[in-house]
Amino acid sequence: MTAAPPRPPGRRPPGQVRSALIAAGLDLARAGGPDAVVLREATRRVGVAPNAVYRHFADLGALLAGVSVAAMGELARRMREQVAAVPVGGDPKETAIARLGALGEAYIGFATEETGLFETAFAVPRHLEYAAGTAGDGPMPFQLLGAALDDLVAAGVLPAGRRPDAEYPVWSCVHGMAVLVTRGPLRDMPEDCVRHVGGQLFAFITRGL
Repeated sequence: MTAAPPRPPGRRPPGQVRSALIAAGLDLARAGGPDAVVLREATRRVGVAPNAVYRHFADLGALLAGVSVAAMGELARRMREQVAAVPVGGDPKETAIARLGALGEAYIGFATEETGLFETAFAVPRHLEYAAGTAGDGPMPFQLLGAALDDLVAAGVLPAGRRPDAEYPVWSCVHGMAVLVTRGPLRDMPEDCVRHVGGQLFAFITRGL
């Protein structure tokens, strides 16, 4: 078997081009949301011809889907980090509740600090599939929420009979607030007020469990 011929200088392997296009799309989305993800600008930033994108993505929708998954992964990473910061070794019930609260705080924090990425994460019809899947470095948001609710059951906070599909009302509450403080009537609310209202929301959710 003969060795593959060397690639021309400066030419990237296909996998690197795809990753670079998604990274460029993330930068565009961070600055301007999903509408800012355009093929021509993404290829310009990567340094490839505009038609080269079609070797990796069928169309703009496919590129946006890839960027949406990556944005969802960024949200999940933030959520995992905040949960990992919750102290362990205390009362199991309090720890389980704190982990659920950490997920919500990270979710709303990401929405307010990375609004473009947050909106891009939910910009495609299959965003629930992406949120419920896994990324290369761990579970995605919907799975993280499910695991936190399972921990609440194990700790005796949430009755097992009320566990099925509990993700949906909890997620709806937190996502609704995230939208209110980023694009809704609460978008001008000061940061300390957002934290206060967020605390009230999580107390409401906990009481409802």
